Amino acid sequence: MKIRFYGLGLLIALSCSSVSAADLSRATVQQRLAKADKSHLAQLRRKDLRGVDLSGLDFKNADLWGADLRNANLSNSDLSGLNLDLTVMSKINLSGANLSNTSIFGVHMGGANLSNANLTGSRFIANLDRSDLNHANLSNANWGVDMKNQPMGLMRVSLNNVNLSGANLTDANLNRALMRHANLSGAVLKNTVLFGVDLSGADLTDADLSGADLSESKLEDADFTGTNLSGTRFKGIKDKSVLKGLISSKNLEAAVFD
Repeated sequence: MKIRFYGLGLLIALSCSSVSAADLSRATVQQRLAKADKSHLAQLRRKDLRGVDLSGLDFKNADLWGADLRNANLSNSDLSGLNLDLTVMSKINLSGANLSNTSIFGVHMGGANLSNANLTGSRFIANLDRSDLNHANLSNANWGVDMKNQPMGLMRVSLNNVNLSGANLTDANLNRALMRHANLSGAVLKNTVLFGVDLSGADLTDADLSGADLSESKLEDADFTGTNLSGTRFKGIKDKSVLKGLISSKNLEAAVFD
């Protein structure tokens, strides 16, 4: 029995030692943030912060570039105006966080929680497949492709299978985004640029697409039941039959097909 117990204890010890701890604790991060200002940023650059609870903190005077934030909890935190390019953010919790005017480029955020987040004016070129953005505010966000700055080929935001139900995307730019099977039910997309977007199988029921531009987009099996299409542009959409629920949409007579 002693041999078996020793063996089990050794196995547990080895298992625990194989799990690398984060570089900094919440308390240490808080200390650095408290001492920081615009001239002397809290240095969190390239730090391993995996799984750390950083909820409710103010990061406006922090350098988080390239940090590892996988599974970290930053809900209700303030990250407005930061450059978070090349950070690692898969399965991060950013629910209720302030990410207004934040830059996130070249980042994998699959499975992230961005529900109720403030993303106004943000610039994203990232993979957010299967993420939760329900009731997030993306008004004036620029998540579209910059055709003049593509040295490594076409890089775009990926929003396949995301939950954007009830989200506000007024005046946002999502040109050429990937949004296959996205849930946009009840979302507000007034004057949203959706040029060349892949919305195949997307749920747009009861959404407001008034003034939105869906020219050259892929809309096979997208559901427009109850959608407000006043002034919505469908240039290049030759076969209306691929649009589900079109007959049940609102203001169809005011949509522009050519």
